[in-house]
Amino acid sequence: MSSAMKLASSDMSDAEWQTRCDLAALYHVCHDLGWTDLINTHMSARIPGEPEHFLINRYGETFDEVTASSLVKMDLKGNVIGDQGRYNAAGFTIHSGVYIGRPDANCVLHTHTRAGGGVSLMKRGLRPISQDALHVYDEVVYHEYGVPTSQEECDALAESCKGGTCVVLHNHGLLTLGETIHGAMMRLYMLERACELELMARQLDEPPVPIEPYIIDRAAARMKKLRATPEYGLLEFQGLVRAIDRKGAKYRC
Repeated sequence: MSSAMKLASSDMSDAEWQTRCDLAALYHVCHDLGWTDLINTHMSARIPGEPEHFLINRYGETFDEVTASSLVKMDLKGNVIGDQGRYNAAGFTIHSGVYIGRPDANCVLHTHTRAGGGVSLMKRGLRPISQDALHVYDEVVYHEYGVPTSQEECDALAESCKGGTCVVLHNHGLLTLGETIHGAMMRLYMLERACELELMARQLDEPPVPIEPYIIDRAAARMKKLRATPEYGLLEFQGLVRAIDRKGAKYRC
C-alpha cells in the first residue's frame, strides 16, 4: 500500500479519499480537454458528511499535476484544514460563495476557456439555437463582474447561483455546479459546447435556423428531469476517466 493510501485510510474517511480521487481525476480530464488557463482556474468538491468543508487545488500546480493527496481542504471561512497549502484567493471567494448560496451543491467547476470567455463578453450571449444549448439553456444565469477576492463578490455570487446551475460570469468565464462531480462536469461540457457553437454562429453570414419555442420548452422539461437523477453525467465522466487512465495519468496518490 502506498504512503498516500495509508494516510487516506488512517487519517480521513473513505468518502473523503474517494472524493479526492474523483476530483483529482476531474482536473486531469479538464487538462485533457484543454480547459486550462495555466494555474488560474479551479474545481472544488464538498466533502461528504462535512458540509462546511471542501477540497480545491493547491495553487501553483497545473491541472495534470493535481493528485488526491495534494488537494487542499478548507472550510467556508477560509481556514485550511490539516496540511497547510497555498490556495487561490479568488478561488476561495468563488467556491465558498457558491457553497453558501447553494447548500445542495457538492461540486463547483470554473473555467476561463476562449469560448466561455467570448460569450461572457455579451450581455445575454447564449441563445437557444443548438441542441447543445438546449441541454443547459433553462439553467443558465448571468453574473455581473465584481471585485475578485472580496466579501462583496462572494455574497453576490451566492445570490446569482441560486437562479441556476450554469453561470456565465460576465467578462470572465464559466461556472457550473451540481450535486455530484459528474453532474457538474456534464453541465460544463454542454455549456462549453453551447458557447463554442454560439460564437461560430455569430461569425456566419446568415442568422441561425430558429428552434420553435414549444421545442425549447419541451427540451427544458426533459433536461430538468434528467439532471435531477444521480446518474446524470456518470457514464460520460467514467468514460473520460478511462481515457486519461489509458494515457497514464497519475492522480490516485
